[in-house]
Amino acid sequence: MNYLKKNFSLKNYNSFKLDVTTSNFAKFSSLEQLNYLLKKNNKKLLILGGGSNLLFTKNFEGTILYNNICGISIIKENKQHITVKVGAGELWDNFVSWSVNNNYSGIENLALIPGNVGACPIQNIGAYGMEVKDTIEKVIAVEIKSNKIKEFKNVDCKFKYRESIFKKKLKNKYIITHVLFKLSKSHLNITSYGDVSNELKKLKLDANPKNISLAVSNIRNKKLPNPKQLANCGSFFKNPTITRQKFEKLKKKFPEIIGYQISEQKIKIAAGWLIDNAGMKGYRIGDAGVHKNQALVLVNYGNASGKDILNLAKIIKKKIKEIYNIELENEVTII
Repeated sequence: MNYLKKNFSLKNYNSFKLDVTTSNFAKFSSLEQLNYLLKKNNKKLLILGGGSNLLFTKNFEGTILYNNICGISIIKENKQHITVKVGAGELWDNFVSWSVNNNYSGIENLALIPGNVGACPIQNIGAYGMEVKDTIEKVIAVEIKSNKIKEFKNVDCKFKYRESIFKKKLKNKYIITHVLFKLSKSHLNITSYGDVSNELKKLKLDANPKNISLAVSNIRNKKLPNPKQLANCGSFFKNPTITRQKFEKLKKKFPEIIGYQISEQKIKIAAGWLIDNAGMKGYRIGDAGVHKNQALVLVNYGNASGKDILNLAKIIKKKIKEIYNIELENEVTII
């Protein structure tokens, strides 16, 4: 039984469409297959899902395992909530569609986010007033070193803004196989972020999970390029958090600056606005560019390398630091 493919091209396995290779590549669709592959290859290992949050700057000299564990099943239910077990290889947006089609609430604002379910706890994905940490009950993972299954409760995951224990302390130590979500039977109807309420009015629709999902999808389609048509990995940078004092100073100089209060003394700034206001929306060096409609998104127009895109990101960071004295942080993982 040998699943491994040698010198395998990853062009169709990363949303930047970068033509890099890996020494070894294999897919696994069950715990048994994963167990076998880990016994054979647990050195220099990378687990790949949708490849929508990765920037390959070179070929990968090691083994890449592609998580293909799928399935959605209700495992617990009461009058207020359901608990759903979802395979880590399931497409995230397929799960959102399943949820809203069944009239459950909790992830509808996260519609159309690319990638697989297994990546969502690592990144603590969020958009339009929702973060996935608020619905995750448990993460089931296999420890690479011991090949043993471990369950992480929500509190164990150490969720923060676009962060988790899997992204820092336990990076490359566990392989997520399933995620348990607690979804609400009553509608949360979070519509105050971005243009969600305006889009609902435009569509003449009441707020409910399915309609909010539709409104969010419409907004994302207008602002963001489809990775299938223009290679990108969504938001390249995190929205930086600064002190209220610094925000007030910046507001005097830049009255249109966009910021959201997240605590008494902390303001989250829209990184896309900073880049746009710096005149870099649509900026391009060769085939690496800043998207014309959303400055937070870096794109590959065809033949850019990972190093080209990383170089563009560095130029943007330098300019943002010079203009606003703000350090931008990458949201994507650089390899």
